[in-house]
Amino acid sequence: MADEFILDTDDLQRRMEGAMTALRSEFSSLRTGRASASMLEPVMVDAYGQPTPVNQVGTVNVPEPRMVTINVWDKGLVGKVEKAIRESGLGINPQLNGTIIMLPIPELNEERRKELTKVAAQYAEHARVAVRNVRRDGMDQIKKAKADGMSEDDQKFWETEVQDLTNTFIGHVDEALEAKQAEIMQV
Repeated sequence: MADEFILDTDDLQRRMEGAMTALRSEFSSLRTGRASASMLEPVMVDAYGQPTPVNQVGTVNVPEPRMVTINVWDKGLVGKVEKAIRESGLGINPQLNGTIIMLPIPELNEERRKELTKVAAQYAEHARVAVRNVRRDGMDQIKKAKADGMSEDDQKFWETEVQDLTNTFIGHVDEALEAKQAEIMQV
């Protein structure tokens, strides 16, 4: 029989924060009409026979609000970097200037903005599911402890703790989504 069950809420909170970190990372890759070096993070270049992130084959800079530049270190990779950007689905048309690739960021039209808000909503839903999965793990631990002899009062206490933590993080996801959607829709 269990003496005193103590749920590791710090572990649950850490795992829920991991879902938030993943969400922020996904949000940073969404284009909002402003130049950002992070928008190139998902782009992989076939460099030296293996997929390599763009920031590992050149220096990525944002010299002005609507321009990203990549100074490719190896002249032989310039064409591959340009091809990777064209095929990435970012909707950006790279311009070559020697070993420097310039990426002018076009204004987003209304239709594209609405599309991006839907993508942001999908990312947020994935984060909510991840938070709920952590909640389920916590509830399973409580049920196991109940089977091992935990009192009903303790069970209710821990279930309330886990639910409060879950509600807090779902609220954080919703706030992040609202902020990102407002940023995307801003002209």
